[in-house]
Amino acid sequence: MAKHQSLSPKNIIETSNLWNVLNSEQQIYLARNFQITTFKKNAVIYSENEQPNSLLCVISGKVKIYKEGNGGRSQIVRIIKPEEFFGYRALFAGEKYVTTAAAFEACVIYEIPESVILNLIKNNADLAFSFIQFLSIDLGISDARSVVLTQKHIRGRLAESLIHIKEHYGTEEDGQTLSLKLSREDLANLSNMTTSNAIRTLSLFATEKLIAVESRKIKIIDEERLRRISKFE
Repeated sequence: MAKHQSLSPKNIIETSNLWNVLNSEQQIYLARNFQITTFKKNAVIYSENEQPNSLLCVISGKVKIYKEGNGGRSQIVRIIKPEEFFGYRALFAGEKYVTTAAAFEACVIYEIPESVILNLIKNNADLAFSFIQFLSIDLGISDARSVVLTQKHIRGRLAESLIHIKEHYGTEEDGQTLSLKLSREDLANLSNMTTSNAIRTLSLFATEKLIAVESRKIKIIDEERLRRISKFE
């Protein structure tokens, strides 16, 4: 990782909706107390069982949060996109990380020291409420995903993952091709299945004309049927 020199803390604060709730004195305090860092693709940002010491936010690129499993398999919990925070559950709970974060692609993040963000939260009720909302939304997504990934069959899991990717990360200009391009292994890890099962199920979906696949590009052709599969299979 390396410090990033070309980005201005002031510009980041001014363009982030979250920091609009800070008064001018608090914005100056924040601008003086965070660090901008770049990470190459696959670089580890933090590891499971490490003690957090800062709040993290993506400026550009994407970060994957994952949990190591048995036999070398990992489960992708979520993928963080620009302007999203991560690692704050463990930070606010005073606990060690229970997951690992790595650069899904080359990315730039900023880090706010624990003492700084806690000071801001304690002195700004609107900021505190914003983080309560973030935690609540994350908990709802985690609860819904845990049911899908443990109770549904393989087809339902993969269909749900494709819908999840479209809803959370968007599409290209055609409105159908997923903007997030995952390897087969990453897609399998996101869907709680083996890579071979993900490849096989993707091929079946393509044969059934639910999707079209070209390398890492996935185009959703029949979203309605995919949604039915995600709910009932």
